[in-house]
Amino acid sequence: MSEETREATRVTEHGPPLPISELDPALFPPSIGLSADEVARRHASGMGNVVPLKTSRSYKQIVHENVFNFINNVLFTLGALLLLLGKWLDALITVGVVALNTIVSLLQEIRAKILLDRIAILTRPKATVIRSGSEQELDPSEIVLGDLLVVHAGDQIVVDGTMVAGEHMEVDESLLTGESDTVPKHAGDALYSGSFVVTGGGRYVAVKVGAESLAVKLTLGAQAFRRVLTPLQRRVNFIIRSVLLLVLSFEILILIKALVFSVAFHETVRMSVVIVALVPNGLVLAIALAYALGAIRMAGKGALAQQANAVESMSNVDVLCTDKTGTLTTNTIKLHAVHPIAVEEQRLTELLGVFVASASEGNRTSEALSETYRAAGLQTVDEVVFSSARKWSGLSFDADGVRGTYVLGAPEILEPALSDTDGYRHQLEEWVEHGLRVLLFAHHPEPRALNEARSGADQTPRLPRNLLALGLVCLSDELRPIVQETLNEFAAAGIQVKIISGDNPQTVASLARQAGISGVLEVVSGAEIERLDDHELGTMAESATVFGRVTPQQKERLVGALRDRGHYVAMIGDGVNDVISLKRADVAIAMQGGSQAARAVADLILLKDSFAALPWAFREGQRVFNGMQDILKIFMVRIFTKAALIGGVAAIGGFAFQPRQSSILSFFAAGIPAIALASFAKPGPGDHVSLMRRLGHFVVPAALLQALLGIALFTAYVIASPEPFITDHPGGTAEEVGITLYTAQTILTVFLVFCSLILIPLVVPPAPFFTGGSELRRDWRPTVLSVLLLFGFMAVALTSLGRLSFDLKLLDWRDFVICGTAA
Repeated sequence: MSEETREATRVTEHGPPLPISELDPALFPPSIGLSADEVARRHASGMGNVVPLKTSRSYKQIVHENVFNFINNVLFTLGALLLLLGKWLDALITVGVVALNTIVSLLQEIRAKILLDRIAILTRPKATVIRSGSEQELDPSEIVLGDLLVVHAGDQIVVDGTMVAGEHMEVDESLLTGESDTVPKHAGDALYSGSFVVTGGGRYVAVKVGAESLAVKLTLGAQAFRRVLTPLQRRVNFIIRSVLLLVLSFEILILIKALVFSVAFHETVRMSVVIVALVPNGLVLAIALAYALGAIRMAGKGALAQQANAVESMSNVDVLCTDKTGTLTTNTIKLHAVHPIAVEEQRLTELLGVFVASASEGNRTSEALSETYRAAGLQTVDEVVFSSARKWSGLSFDADGVRGTYVLGAPEILEPALSDTDGYRHQLEEWVEHGLRVLLFAHHPEPRALNEARSGADQTPRLPRNLLALGLVCLSDELRPIVQETLNEFAAAGIQVKIISGDNPQTVASLARQAGISGVLEVVSGAEIERLDDHELGTMAESATVFGRVTPQQKERLVGALRDRGHYVAMIGDGVNDVISLKRADVAIAMQGGSQAARAVADLILLKDSFAALPWAFREGQRVFNGMQDILKIFMVRIFTKAALIGGVAAIGGFAFQPRQSSILSFFAAGIPAIALASFAKPGPGDHVSLMRRLGHFVVPAALLQALLGIALFTAYVIASPEPFITDHPGGTAEEVGITLYTAQTILTVFLVFCSLILIPLVVPPAPFFTGGSELRRDWRPTVLSVLLLFGFMAVALTSLGRLSFDLKLLDWRDFVICGTAA
């Protein structure tokens, strides 16, 4: 059974909240809603919608993932074994260094969560509730059982309920069922939290709240986060899995050695601690920290990351798809002019006034018309509410003076139903060329049925035939501030911009030119898209820039076609009609002022609807990617060098490190540098495609050279030692061998710390002298950090407390010179 089918089944099993006839009047009062006293009583009785909206990972998740992850649990277990065996200092240092790294990451992530949660409150969905006869806008947490709620197109259903009033309402339940088709709703039907109103509107009674609502049971809720791994995350996962396999192989060999040569149990545990430490647990924490810091910086510039990896994901984008209305434009639609065709202008404006006043649901277009043409609403015979998929709305009247059927919609959609298409073509083309939005108002003298009956109470809207064009309605919108500069920045960064809109293709093309998109614009209409198969659509999607008269389903196909061609696609939208294409994109971006539906599925939300945040978001993504690239170099060199040394030294009968030596190496060579490099990273272009090749170019020579020199140093100190090396051979005692091993292991630890600190300015070259494996950065902060860490390490190596804590032997100054020279 597919995931979508399972989810749909769960929705069905959940069942409708309650039919109207079974609603208890004591719990669910009539149309005036609950009183303030009754609301307070129900809150006190535990009937409130007490479910915190998920804005980011919970504190419990952050602590669990930072402290009680798999690798930490293994190290904690091994530390406990060492403690039981009396090796309390080994246990303390091994666990202590891991704990220190964990605490630093934990504090940074908690700080990030506090800041981001404060900002995320701004984007929470609101609920309109009727109480004591008046409408109030509340946070969903203030809703109680029995509240009467009002919803309109674009609103989110925030609790389960039963619809008690409203017509022509269609709901998108795809977040619950996986089905993209809208579901018609009528009085008595069940409404489920986590769904969205696409067209129409109505009222419903809250019947299941809090933990009883379906969205909570399905763990979707108001924030339906999408879990999409970025290319970098997939590569990191591959690296971690590979290292885990290597660690498992080493552990098996250690176990075999222990059984064959009767190695003491405490020595086996100590070796296991060193080998398990190969797993780059700190790499996962460094990624989480980099994402958190990036999200904080991005929020400061006006973009809220709802997905942790959304920041880095922006750096992969090579195609930016954007809606027009409400995204590129402010969606402050104004009436520009009307053009009468079959009636006088005065009659045309009277009919338009009655039409918008009589509609059960309004939108930005009807609001613009009603501001100019005020009229009293009349009783309708039938109605079709506007939807982005149909691109028309209609009303039928049987009243004197307006008898007949009236339709307002896109000229291209209505033209096949017109009896005559002459008389307006020239005016239509003139307005379209100026980037204005044009609608056609048409009429049939008889009050025709606008809906065709289907099964049950469901109906299918039907456009009447033989309509007479009454006039054109011209509407204007304005570009958002600095849209042109923003799109120019993306073009300069090599990102293709594609505008996808439900408006006339030529109107969209004209607006694209106003937005600064230059050159020859290939324009495609939704009708053309409908005729293309998937392969042809992919070719068209790559070559064209402007797509007009596109339905929501066609938007989704376009985004999918671009992704199938290997592009990393960001989609910007603001309306409920953009939801399915937002969900299909690699990065979904919504406007704060857009619909709750769009915000709920978005990875990024542009606060204050500011396009100015987009370039910052892209640059912040570059910063995170560049920082992670540097961190990967540090970690991979350490991992493969240590692995090679463990194997190489084992071949000559020894073991490369003690647990405490491994801990200090991890702290100075990876833990602190990783946190610092995440903070020091700068934005700039990065080659995502060849990342693994470039990592290999840097890591392989560095790790190989360090391993060879390390084995040579270890062997040289063993051979040069006055004490025999191998216990079981004549002349060597366990104490003598211990001295020899500890000295060689200390030399190896010092050498690798020196190498790791020298590696930092090679990863982030501050001057041309340091370039070779990385591009010139001219940032001296990592180099200064390297010097400070060197002083810190020398303080450990030269003090008795430091040496005792980390199992280091006192070295002669000549030993440090040898290690430094080799490094």
